[in-house]
Amino acid sequence: MSERSGPEYLVVGGGLAALSFAALMARAGRRVRVLEAHDQLGGFGHTFAAGDYKFNAQLHYVWNCGEGRMVNRFLRKLGLEREVTFERYDPNGYDHMRMPGYALDVPGDPALLKARLGALLPAHRRAIEGFVDEAWATAEELDGLPAEMTARRLLPRLRRLTRVLRYRRATLQDVFDRFALPLPAQTLLALQWPDFLLPPARLSFFAWVMLFVGYARGAYYPTRHFEHVIDSLARTITAGGGELVLEQRVIEFLLERGRVIGVRAEEQGPRGEGTGRIHEHRGQTVICNMDPKQAAAMIGLERFSRATRRKLDYEYSHSNFMAYCVVEGLDLREHGFGRWNVFHTDEPDLNKAFHAMAVRGDYSRPSFAITTPSLLTDAPGDCPEGKQLLELLTVADFERFRHLKFAHSRAYNEKKREVFDALLDVLERDYVPNLREHICFKMLGSPTTNQRYCHAPQGNSYGSIMTPEHIGPGRLDYNSSVPGLYFCNASSGFAGFTGTIWTGSRLYEALSGDRFID
Repeated sequence: MSERSGPEYLVVGGGLAALSFAALMARAGRRVRVLEAHDQLGGFGHTFAAGDYKFNAQLHYVWNCGEGRMVNRFLRKLGLEREVTFERYDPNGYDHMRMPGYALDVPGDPALLKARLGALLPAHRRAIEGFVDEAWATAEELDGLPAEMTARRLLPRLRRLTRVLRYRRATLQDVFDRFALPLPAQTLLALQWPDFLLPPARLSFFAWVMLFVGYARGAYYPTRHFEHVIDSLARTITAGGGELVLEQRVIEFLLERGRVIGVRAEEQGPRGEGTGRIHEHRGQTVICNMDPKQAAAMIGLERFSRATRRKLDYEYSHSNFMAYCVVEGLDLREHGFGRWNVFHTDEPDLNKAFHAMAVRGDYSRPSFAITTPSLLTDAPGDCPEGKQLLELLTVADFERFRHLKFAHSRAYNEKKREVFDALLDVLERDYVPNLREHICFKMLGSPTTNQRYCHAPQGNSYGSIMTPEHIGPGRLDYNSSVPGLYFCNASSGFAGFTGTIWTGSRLYEALSGDRFID
């Protein structure tokens, strides 16, 4: 099949960044076609069904959704602000941090956060207050950065960006050390590490600030679950005359006189296997939601500018282990769960905990996130009445699981059970006695699951890794340097729900000239 005349925008990949861009363009009356290799849209934001239950692939809570914030402005632009709404986590404690000897419910108010940490560690009150104040001041400076990080726009603001300059190469651990925070305070503040899949010693201070302060301003969950968000964007695209083409995997980019003009895609079978049926799709402009590094390799790295090739030389973020569970015969609210997440660690030093799990595959003293989606909204849809969802997430090494899966499938399944049992041991010890007796369904996902179902290279969870080297002005953006091609992906913008919506929205602004974010 060959189509000689294509839409104005051919969008390759149906992740959240791509859907955000496509919905905005379709709403503006532009012709859009979205190609997706999977049988569902959304990337890591997609929802899958398993029996009577529905699970979101990875997202759990989001930020920047309040009135006037970026996600709210995006939805207003699409006319969806009344259709797609959010439930706020408990502002008195949206994240419950738990470690040996200490417990902290993180509030939205920084003054209350300082008071709670100070009460736990009174001898270090001044250092704690200094660090929290610095984090919020840094967030204000980051908020003031121009979207286009050019010298012309940055130079007039430099005198007001002292912290941006000071911490541009800093890790979270660097700033902990600068303020001489004691280890318990470090751990309680960084226990949200599964949101980055990085320990303090490698995590960009800017990345931590943006997320931590962003959640403090308001942590949210979609009122009608994540599936409704993705479906609403898809309906906006088709209502504007756009097309959604599923189960077609791009196998080649088409070029003409050095310009990208389309792709060749192979139909996928029910198990994601190629069928041999090839389709050709063309577009006036190609928007690449695929991993930029993989797309560039298909096109030919030599076609990209030297500066872009440097930016494409990024490291992938770590991968994760997920446990999707359903419990019955108990109410998790009676065991410390509710409209918040729980982050737990047995090992007080998060750098050591991360190294043990990610490098050595040792989960004997685990650190992990616990979320309960069915308690975050009163809307039905993801779980039958009388049952509740329980999801667990921690870091996992892609190469270890890939080797086990293909070398010894039994060992692969045993490793998944080993990790799951280690997390359940902690849950039964500290939270829900005899929890195993109440689990009526479970499904375990590994890094190879991410690769298979979300086409994430090396099973990465967040695109490029969020170290200081990959956060800042030198980061890859939508400019590919190849005519006719623009990147629109977590690695060419930012990761997560808010980050990918921002990424798609910024590309829309750049190509349409219609600005609404700033």
